[in-house]
Amino acid sequence: MRRHRSGIIKREWFHKEMKSSTGKYYIGLDHLRALAAFMVFSWHFIHTAIPFTYTPSLFPLSLFNEGHTGVALFMTLSGYLFAKLLDGKRIRYGSFLWNRVLRLAPLLLFVLALNSIKYYYRGASVLSICEHYLTGLIKPTLPNGGWSITVEFHFYLLLPILLYLSRASKYALSFVVCCAILIRLIIFQVRGEVQELAYWTIVGRIDQFLLGMIAFQMQSWIKQRHLLVLGSIAAFSLFYWYFDRSGGFYNSPSYPSNRSIWVYFPTLEGLTYGLLIAWYDNSFSHSQSWGSRFIALIGTYSYSIYLLHYFFTGFFIGLLHGYVLPITNFYIAFCFSVTGFLLMVPIGYLSFRFIESPFLKLRTRYLIDEPAGSTLEMKAAEETETLPT
Repeated sequence: MRRHRSGIIKREWFHKEMKSSTGKYYIGLDHLRALAAFMVFSWHFIHTAIPFTYTPSLFPLSLFNEGHTGVALFMTLSGYLFAKLLDGKRIRYGSFLWNRVLRLAPLLLFVLALNSIKYYYRGASVLSICEHYLTGLIKPTLPNGGWSITVEFHFYLLLPILLYLSRASKYALSFVVCCAILIRLIIFQVRGEVQELAYWTIVGRIDQFLLGMIAFQMQSWIKQRHLLVLGSIAAFSLFYWYFDRSGGFYNSPSYPSNRSIWVYFPTLEGLTYGLLIAWYDNSFSHSQSWGSRFIALIGTYSYSIYLLHYFFTGFFIGLLHGYVLPITNFYIAFCFSVTGFLLMVPIGYLSFRFIESPFLKLRTRYLIDEPAGSTLEMKAAEETETLPT
């Protein structure tokens, strides 16, 4: 009897963490969000411990050796979920932006405050710190991955236009993606490189947001196409393995790269992740088992893990290296990255509980003429939706 009650308490605890209202919850998307967070964490963890020059023999592991691609998964997820939540609905744009500020700003400001203390004691002036952060509203310069929040905010500024275009024509978003590729090609021809703009700014990331939206529009076609999606993921993994062997992010042949691959690199990521998201979201009845809910909780805390792991990665590496096993190669580093990532989960919980969650109560309705219950659905999903960036 005692064991039975304990099981009930645990299930209720997970349910409370994953659904703060009676709205619908997309557990599959939080699974993918957890994967994206682990990709980014493993990228920083592995290459804090070992150089960038090693390529794993098992080709799927290159997605973690080049785990920066997790940011692309986050951004494609954002596009997909916004299309899912706003499908056919009109919004109050000011209220929408207010809700996004409440979702993203509290933790970001907390992280910036911690970094300000660090910069100040290293000799930076208060004025220079403020100038750096103000510049980060426009340019991708905010620390701890905050640059990606800047990119996402730029996407929010474009969202009303994108929603209008998507209603005007089912091909409009694809046309914008083609225009983005053409712009990057022109920039590459003029500058001789486009990696910085393709990776760090909306010039490249727009493809991923849009391809996430397009994947939602095509979800009924993607559903149950297992061979197509799994084949695409395998081909994408092989592509990343080749990219990794060719020097990867920093050594292809140098940074920024002078190779034309960065003209279409964001598009390849967006296409693959869009297929993966729509397939995983619609092709399965996701388990409510303990393991499934735990992975989803990691997705819930992914924004906190994403912004805060920079403060802990070096400490975890030193701890594991000094007291468990020296980190001498990629495979040891990868295994330890799993341990380090799990150590971030309770930190992510505390951040979500005490920094993020209190501000979510201040959100307002921004859907116009919405069906009954849709606001609750949006609020429930929105609490865990973001890049974590």
